[in-house]
Amino acid sequence: MKQLFTLILLVFSNFVFSQDQVSYKVVCKDLLSKSGQNFLDLKNDESIRFANEALSLAIDNKDNEFAAKAYNLIGLNYADFSDVNKAVEAYKKGLEHANITENDTIKSWLTNNLANAYCYNKIDFNEGVKYYKLGLKYAEKLNNESEIAFTKLNLASALFRVVNYQEGIVYLIDTKDFVENNDDIEAKISFYSLYADYYNNASNSFEKAEEYYAKAFEISKSNETEFIKSHIANLYEDIAQFYSKHENFDKAFLFLNKADSLKTDIYNSERISKVAQVSNEVDKNEVERDLQKVKKEKLLNEEKLEDTKIIVTLFIVIFSILILLLISMFRNNRLRVEKNLELQKANNELQKSKEQAEEASNIKSQFISTISHELRTPLYGVIGTTDIIEEEHPELKNSPHLKALKFSANYLLSLVNDILKVYKIEENKVILENKIFCLEDAVENIKEALETIARRNNNKIYIDLDSKIPEFLIGDKIRLSQIIINLMSNSLKFTQNGKVTLITSLNKIINEDYFIEFKVIDTGIGIPKKYQQAVFEKFVQIERKEDDYQGTGLGLTIVKKLISLFKGSIDLHSEEGKGTTITFIIPFKNGNSKNQDFIENVEVDFTQFKPYNILVVEDNKINQVVTKRLLENHKFICDIVDDGFAALSKLESKSYDAILMDINMPKINGFETSKLIRAKGITTPIIAVTAFEKEEIIDKAKDAQINDVVVKPFEASKLFQIIHELITKLNNS
Repeated sequence: MKQLFTLILLVFSNFVFSQDQVSYKVVCKDLLSKSGQNFLDLKNDESIRFANEALSLAIDNKDNEFAAKAYNLIGLNYADFSDVNKAVEAYKKGLEHANITENDTIKSWLTNNLANAYCYNKIDFNEGVKYYKLGLKYAEKLNNESEIAFTKLNLASALFRVVNYQEGIVYLIDTKDFVENNDDIEAKISFYSLYADYYNNASNSFEKAEEYYAKAFEISKSNETEFIKSHIANLYEDIAQFYSKHENFDKAFLFLNKADSLKTDIYNSERISKVAQVSNEVDKNEVERDLQKVKKEKLLNEEKLEDTKIIVTLFIVIFSILILLLISMFRNNRLRVEKNLELQKANNELQKSKEQAEEASNIKSQFISTISHELRTPLYGVIGTTDIIEEEHPELKNSPHLKALKFSANYLLSLVNDILKVYKIEENKVILENKIFCLEDAVENIKEALETIARRNNNKIYIDLDSKIPEFLIGDKIRLSQIIINLMSNSLKFTQNGKVTLITSLNKIINEDYFIEFKVIDTGIGIPKKYQQAVFEKFVQIERKEDDYQGTGLGLTIVKKLISLFKGSIDLHSEEGKGTTITFIIPFKNGNSKNQDFIENVEVDFTQFKPYNILVVEDNKINQVVTKRLLENHKFICDIVDDGFAALSKLESKSYDAILMDINMPKINGFETSKLIRAKGITTPIIAVTAFEKEEIIDKAKDAQINDVVVKPFEASKLFQIIHELITKLNNS
């Protein structure tokens, strides 16, 4: 933050020269002025070139003051492009020259900029604080109000970074009068962003932090100085991290994009390349200056040895050898430095990319988790309502329409989960279930669910089941249904006045694996040969000449990935105008020996359960109604409360057999509520009923001593079974 002020002083300060001073000082002044102006305009290659010329002229004339100023400008340019090591080296060389002079202003600039290099690049905050305090002494000695203010702002920033807010806030408060009474954009941005940092991390005041970040952002809009853009980019990153911390991801993305856009504009490859080229020239000049120094020493020695030809000859030979070795050493050292810089640059870029990728992945995971929760909540209402209709209207239990509604709702839940977790499928994080199911029932349910789509285009659906296939199979019924529905619904959309046929056959048996072949055949418009491989890619939608078929472009992608999870295979054959046949083969286990388990899971006798007293902790009104009706229809007695505090109050006056606990609630969440319940010595079984994925919260649930987790939407029979088992286990203990 202090660098701009330093530059303005350097560029526009008045140099007072006596009339008898030599012309090189006028030239140096002009070169440094041009260097400073080019730096402000982000023309860093030109800035370094002018500063290097001034440095050479100052060294030749043994002018330490000009040499210190030139090194300061070279260091600023290096620091601006993250060449931190060269920047630190330049500042330290500048300090060596400045300390020989009586010019405290130059010393103040260099100590502050050296501190910036240590702190902004996270090299050594303690070393940075040391140099800032040294710079503050020079500024106070000069009684320079601006220099004092900027140094204190830098000190506050460095102390905040090491979480020393108590000392840092003192320096920040001291700058208030200067910031309010001067129109310095950089100072105002730094002042407000530091206050935002203080309120966000030291005082935990979101509103105050957001207020100060807003002030800093508003001021940044009026900036017209190229150099300050890098500071504004850092401000945008701070605001993005602030909103990300408080889970306002829309604003976090907005400011992150602003920062990336601004940094792309500042640190473009052409500018970096030019700086690298000029940097090599500076290194070359440094070597040449060292060589020149050696040559001068050589001439001096030759003068001393003029009287003796033998000694002169020996000296020349020895010196020549030393020169060759020195040149070789410098060449090798330069190559080593260049390689090290290249490796360091590549490493920094890789580290930055890694951090950005990790941050993006975390934000993406949080987004997926949130969306998944928000979609499952209304689906619980739909599925729960269908269960209630079945219970309250037994005459509709075998209704194909109600079965289609319930099946479609369950399928929609599975589809939502898989679409939101495509990235997990790609990372092999989706685990298939191995449950017993009846293939004939599954296929019939699919047919009933698709009848509406079939009637829309006047199509017929035909099912052909191979009698050699076992009646019961073991595998993932939901994801098999998803594959078949995706394929058949696709066929129905692209077929009119035709038919879609599903043929299943036993392909082969290897050990205990039954390889079932599924064929989905339609008489539709077909797929052009050039598109037949592309249809399995994400977001691909083939252009049609006659009809515009809408879709997400994910259906066949999910099909292919799911079949891959099954360790199966898929094949497509299609002719335009004749139709399409998609064949896939998936292995299953024979479930006939476990058919009794299937029957028992389907036919659950709830009459054996006594009327348990249940406390439902749920803030969503629709979910309250659905859960209450499901429980009361099965003779459970239940009380409903809206939040955790109400649940604690209820438990003080009444005991319950079990507690159904929502997780995402206002005031206090389900985990904290469960901890408070256990702290009171209450051992009543707690079942978390949540729309979050089970694996996301299982560790927190165990920590809160929650007995089990049920994910909404759920099968009522499974919930009742868990309630009965937990109560029985508690009573037996």
